[in-house]
Amino acid sequence: MTLFYSDKIFVTNPFHHKVLTLATDGTVLHTFTDPDLQAPNGIHVTDLGQVLVCGYASRTIIQLDGEGKKKLTTLASKRDGLAYPEHSIHHCGTIFELSRGINGTNVLTKFHENQTINVASS
Repeated sequence: MTLFYSDKIFVTNPFHHKVLTLATDGTVLHTFTDPDLQAPNGIHVTDLGQVLVCGYASRTIIQLDGEGKKKLTTLASKRDGLAYPEHSIHHCGTIFELSRGINGTNVLTKFHENQTINVASS
């Protein structure tokens, strides 16, 4: 997945377990890898410029700094009920995560700042 933000382009590489930060001319600025991020897929940049990345195989959502250089924290993992995240959206202190293909359903999980979780499926 590719995401344009400000003067940077963020690219996930699920096969090599990397997040690349590129300049607008295509120059690689940073390459991020971490054991907690396997098969990175969905990526989102918050209003504060922090980068949220879904690790499909690791079943994690991690937060990177705005440069894509370092991990700030693991926001959610399989211990929190996260199942193969593909897309993440951050809004007003709440993280929404979408998983597809679980028994033929779509599952939207809402992770609140107070550590409560809501799940809806269709």
